[in-house]
Amino acid sequence: MKKMRAFEQLLDAKLTVVIRGSSSEEAVKTAEACLEGGIRSLEFTFTNPEADKAIKHFADNKNIIVGAGSVIDSETAKLAVHAGALFIVGPHFSMEVAKFCNRYQVPYLPGCMTVKEILDALEMGVSIIKLFPGEMFSPSFIKAVKGPVPQVDVMPTGGVTLSNVKDWFENGAIHVGVGGGITKDAVNGNYEAVVVKAREFMQAVSEVSI
Repeated sequence: MKKMRAFEQLLDAKLTVVIRGSSSEEAVKTAEACLEGGIRSLEFTFTNPEADKAIKHFADNKNIIVGAGSVIDSETAKLAVHAGALFIVGPHFSMEVAKFCNRYQVPYLPGCMTVKEILDALEMGVSIIKLFPGEMFSPSFIKAVKGPVPQVDVMPTGGVTLSNVKDWFENGAIHVGVGGGITKDAVNGNYEAVVVKAREFMQAVSEVSI
């Protein structure tokens, strides 16, 4: 049930913002700007060594879903889940992370680029495939893959813009991940710009049906 609820929250949110930042404070401020802009799914990446602190900060907010990104091993996955992460995202498929996530009923979204990688991940119980890096593909790639593998659920991350976000959904994406396209101004402390970008993206995804 825990895994199913998280999956349904991601499906309903449609868009996850990937938040990096150089500290937990910066990550929290960026996330708060995203929430003000209507975002309901946050991914704090472990390229920030204090990502677990940011996850803990938002873990009790029942109106959103919080996950961990850049998770490349089970030790990091364990730290993230104990901090309150409800989904785990990685740049590649890791069998040890998949086993950990299955054990604790946490959705695992590994980065895949080929049909073989996608099938290997599905065979290990992966819920959603992260198409990464998304800028290496066109939205039609998802439609092409879903021809022979119709059961796959895909979330492109990287290369998702305001001008093509609808195309990703129209070609079969169930969710999208966006990072700098929303958060880049946070580096300069311009959190109001983050709010504006978040609103623009949420307006765009609200116009698609999946």
